[in-house]
Amino acid sequence: MFCNQCEQTAKGKGCTVLGVCGKNETVADLQDLLIHALTGLALFANQGRSKGIVDKETDKFVMEAVFSTLTNVDFDPERFVKMLNKTVELREAMKEKVAAAGGKTDFDHPAATFIPADNIDAMVEQGKALDFIQSLDKDENIRSLKQTLLYGLKGIAAYADHALILGQYDPEVAAFMYEALSVLLAEGLTVDQCVDAAMKAGKVNMRTMELLDAGNTGTYGDPVPTSVPLGHRKGKCILITGHDLHDLELLLKQTEGKGIDIYTHGEMLPCHGYPELKKYPHFYGHYGTAWQNQQKEFPGFPGPVLFTTNCIQKPADDYKDRIFTTGLVGWPGCTHIEDKDFTPVIEKALEMEGWTDDVEGKSVMVGFARNAVLGVADKVIEGVKNKAIRHFFLVGGCDGAKPGRDYYTRFVEQVPEDCIVLTLACGKFRFFDKDLGDIGGIPRLLDIGQCNDAYSAIQIAVALANAFECDVNDLPLSLILSWYEQKAVAILLTLLSLGIKDIRLGPSLPAFVTPAVLQVLVDNFDIKPIAETPEEDLKAILG
Repeated sequence: MFCNQCEQTAKGKGCTVLGVCGKNETVADLQDLLIHALTGLALFANQGRSKGIVDKETDKFVMEAVFSTLTNVDFDPERFVKMLNKTVELREAMKEKVAAAGGKTDFDHPAATFIPADNIDAMVEQGKALDFIQSLDKDENIRSLKQTLLYGLKGIAAYADHALILGQYDPEVAAFMYEALSVLLAEGLTVDQCVDAAMKAGKVNMRTMELLDAGNTGTYGDPVPTSVPLGHRKGKCILITGHDLHDLELLLKQTEGKGIDIYTHGEMLPCHGYPELKKYPHFYGHYGTAWQNQQKEFPGFPGPVLFTTNCIQKPADDYKDRIFTTGLVGWPGCTHIEDKDFTPVIEKALEMEGWTDDVEGKSVMVGFARNAVLGVADKVIEGVKNKAIRHFFLVGGCDGAKPGRDYYTRFVEQVPEDCIVLTLACGKFRFFDKDLGDIGGIPRLLDIGQCNDAYSAIQIAVALANAFECDVNDLPLSLILSWYEQKAVAILLTLLSLGIKDIRLGPSLPAFVTPAVLQVLVDNFDIKPIAETPEEDLKAILG
């Protein structure tokens, strides 16, 4: 195996024996094989699009399949076997439709005629033989850019899948997925062509996050500022983690009247701000952070845990009996809920002891999405004009357990009192419970939401730029981002495609980005790594 798609990859170069995330060689090779098979399907799907052939079910499957290869989603080899066979089945069906429409079907790339072996061991050998990353291109810089495109595509697939669950679908997003998968097979590409493909991925991701935003707010209402307790109350309990609002809603409905409190974990924290979710009285509080999962935080929670999407790391063996997964998430040894009937989770919660006391603890505020922030835009604008607000910092992104991430905590702690911190995604758990006070009634720490709520953050920045009649890059705004996996790659490509410059990225730069590609990013977007200390960056930004 060789995997370098996440920030925590071994020695900053690549995992070759076992993923830092816990992914083993079997799963890694099957995931490579699945992407290979999907590129073959994409060749025919592209032809289909040119002939007016759009198959929503195929689009949906491809989104799910690409999403399943994102860091920490699916570790179950048997499920990849099923997806591989389904990919070829859909490829052949699309080939027939294309042929009937007079389209091209005589592709000579091996991916176009790939047939999975008839047993899992042989499939793994097929995956190994691919040497997938090296096969992308002989030129290391083109290979680097193709990887960037692929990893951005994985992030897009995640958001597109979430949006589709809530009824939001744009065939143009799916069309780009096929286009991007086909780019991975193309030979003789230039650096400029690959950069253009990556920038298009950023634009498509913006559209995809817009779809997901419409699904979330259209179904559950616009988030409103809400106080969320970090303590607990006596009683049975379930912890839900991941990103999926629909699964949370179903869990809340199915636990009504059963004496079970629902707690969020990780990226589910912002869900407390949605009116249609917060109306449930047993939707109580938040427990733990994303990175603390690696420190075995979950054993301290006296109830079952439901995973809805990718997490920071696969669960430890010693508590798999109370781990449940749904959707695309799966690990051997954990119970997977196929039909959204969470009865097994509920029964486990009733069986376990639950909290035996009441602990008040701290509380945090969520719900500062674009409507909430822009609702006080006049105060924000006036604060900037009268110099009460000197600068805005967007400090957010993905979190992880790798050393060095305390930089973000220290950065926020040292942000001057006349500055406001916007945050989103699980990176905020390095500082989300800090009391920074307010400026003229506006909290100095504003939680915009999940990682996909970068859409909200962008809308806020655009609205402020319009109000000040300037470019976004001319705003008193700095982006200090952390990354962990491929959704962060998609968001970064979105920011770059919008022309946003001077982004500070950390805690380390992607292993898949070569020095030459990094120089392209520096030259065109002035992107830079975070400094050794937050003091250095604050001084450089504020003077």
